[in-house]
Amino acid sequence: MSVTLHWFLPTSGDGRTIVERFHANKSAGPAAQRDPDIGYLAQVARAAESQGFTGVLTPTGTWCEDAWLTTAALIRETERLKFLVAFRPGVISPTLAAQMAGTFQRLSGGRTLLNIVTGGDAVEQRRFGDWHDHDQRYARTDEFLSIVRGVWSGTPFDFAGEHLRVEGATTLAVPDPLPPLYFGGSSPAALPVAARHADVYLTWGEPPAQVAEKIAKVRELAAAHGRAPRFGVRLHTISRDTSAEAWAEAQKLLDALSPEQVAKAQSQLAASESIGQQRMVALHGGRLDGGVRGLEIHPGLWAGIGLVRGGAGTALVGSHAEVADLIEEYHAAGVEEFVLSGYPHLEEAYWFGEGVRPELARRGLLADVPALRPAHPERTVAAL
Repeated sequence: MSVTLHWFLPTSGDGRTIVERFHANKSAGPAAQRDPDIGYLAQVARAAESQGFTGVLTPTGTWCEDAWLTTAALIRETERLKFLVAFRPGVISPTLAAQMAGTFQRLSGGRTLLNIVTGGDAVEQRRFGDWHDHDQRYARTDEFLSIVRGVWSGTPFDFAGEHLRVEGATTLAVPDPLPPLYFGGSSPAALPVAARHADVYLTWGEPPAQVAEKIAKVRELAAAHGRAPRFGVRLHTISRDTSAEAWAEAQKLLDALSPEQVAKAQSQLAASESIGQQRMVALHGGRLDGGVRGLEIHPGLWAGIGLVRGGAGTALVGSHAEVADLIEEYHAAGVEEFVLSGYPHLEEAYWFGEGVRPELARRGLLADVPALRPAHPERTVAAL
């Protein structure tokens, strides 16, 4: 069984160090070295497409640009790249979300993927006017996704739940194909929602054994509903021609962080209600005294990104073959989709695409999705 590779659009900015944009507070940390304007994001999107990535995840939150508008602007900048659009069900009508996704699917020629982000930070949720607690948010997401699928049924749809209610909900036309739903969450409130609705269940990059345990739980819950979702993992990557070069790059990222930055970030991240975020923090505990390899929590899996970045906090680090080894290990644990990123996102897309992707192909882990020549080569910046 082959793997599917996705990249990431850095809509909060990019640079050669970890961009200290905490999910709950965009002002915490220096400005990004590369602004997330449409010109730069188009370069990243075209690089991802040219290197054979299937899609790009575009995040959501007050710390980044809006994912719907950004990706819509990039449709004409690409040819086949899919857009994994993240959005929060608590801040938009489910009928409107279904309509927007349908419009995006038609305008893009079927290149829509949807990432449902329930939200794990109460402070940020309140910025959007959402005062539900953690478990209520997941219960509402359950109702939200039931309505979205009902709107896509092709007939007027009624629904009355504890949090949401619609009558005669419908849309101009049923999207064809239906956009797959990507969903993540590690809490007892989240896993049943994933089992009922997720086409792809996403988890952050814990060590493979822990990921396998989580996959087993979701698979069992989904089977009770007659469903069999795919599974994906969200990771960063630092891949080089040799292991020593890759770890030297990780060392550079670590050297750019001060103890004060790490302490401030960890204080914010520890307050998150997200169980997944708590599990990310537990992987490293904010430790700096062990050096770069002291943050290696599994062979080739580095937790240094999570010292200051919320969400995905681990990276695949090593030679191209070593990174491929770890991807193969995750694949053996049940992971089929990999949502990857790196600093800077433009250059790292080439490092991975030109180094790791051929290695995965040699091992028979990639479907026949050849890399493209850029649609607009004159506007593509080569990797440095």
